[in-house]
Amino acid sequence: MNFRKFTRREAVRLGLTGWVRNLPDRRVEVVAEGEEERVNELIMWCRRGPGMAIVRGLEVFMEAPTGQFDSFTVRH
Repeated sequence: MNFRKFTRREAVRLGLTGWVRNLPDRRVEVVAEGEEERVNELIMWCRRGPGMAIVRGLEVFMEAPTGQFDSFTVRH
């Protein structure tokens, strides 16, 4: 399982909506909406990632929720 799928699984567990995708430069982009505490939990999870992941950095941008997502998906 890759970082995106683990991120989706964690986001769903936290009750969040949004998406995750790989970027061409091997970074991963995540957009998540939900209760602020739960979003912060996902951010903390992303700082360490799943078991074998190597996380070299994390940038966080907080924006107003749009409410446009029904679920949390992996984008390709």
